[in-house]
Amino acid sequence: MSLAEQNQASPARLYKRVLLKISGEALMGDGQYGIDQTVCERIAQEVLDAVKAGTEMCLVIGGGNIFRGMQGAAKGMERASADYMGMLATVMNALAMQNAIEAIGGYARVLSAIPMVTVCEPYIRRRAIRHMEKGRIVIFAAGTGNPFFTTDTAAALRAAEMGCNALLKGTQVDGVYTADPKKDPNATRYETLSYHEVLARDLRVMDASAISLMRDNGIPIVVFSIHKRGGLADVLAGRGVCTTIAD
Repeated sequence: MSLAEQNQASPARLYKRVLLKISGEALMGDGQYGIDQTVCERIAQEVLDAVKAGTEMCLVIGGGNIFRGMQGAAKGMERASADYMGMLATVMNALAMQNAIEAIGGYARVLSAIPMVTVCEPYIRRRAIRHMEKGRIVIFAAGTGNPFFTTDTAAALRAAEMGCNALLKGTQVDGVYTADPKKDPNATRYETLSYHEVLARDLRVMDASAISLMRDNGIPIVVFSIHKRGGLADVLAGRGVCTTIAD
């Protein structure tokens, strides 16, 4: 069945093309560092299911499960060098996710902002769009290719460049709360927020630069739990538990 036929056969979709941003820590499972292959495979399956249902998917994965630039800099390492090391960690996670997707019959391409043609493709905007149009899952690696920018900002940048209908942020909890729900039992979840409210209340959903970039391009941010099985499909269908940030 062609991608066009899949689109016609699938139920109504809330978004045609989305970028999924997940942290490197999401791949750790119950471990303290590294990649839990079982978790990686589960996320890969959910992403592939979304593509089979007709949604064009691209991903940005952080590198905090391997190396975090800010922490390296805090320990005395020169910041730019620490950030480059963090970018390399995102490439490792991207390759792991690519392998997990292809192991279950999907097609994925890793595009790196730092050229490393022996390992993966260089980031070229039109090539990335063409991959998605062909039903391939595109995984953006190495952030923006520049130090001092986080993977949140990279995700917002790529979402804008790809013309995504939404930026989905898979987190440890099922939305944005008034306080940390793991620490405060009285914390309540927001159903919706405006970009301005997120910035004014300093809710730290994403970096201020990422929020501003999504506001300027009119791309909603949907925050949901990446750990809930089926959570991605629910959000794409508009029925999931989440917080939507938009105007």
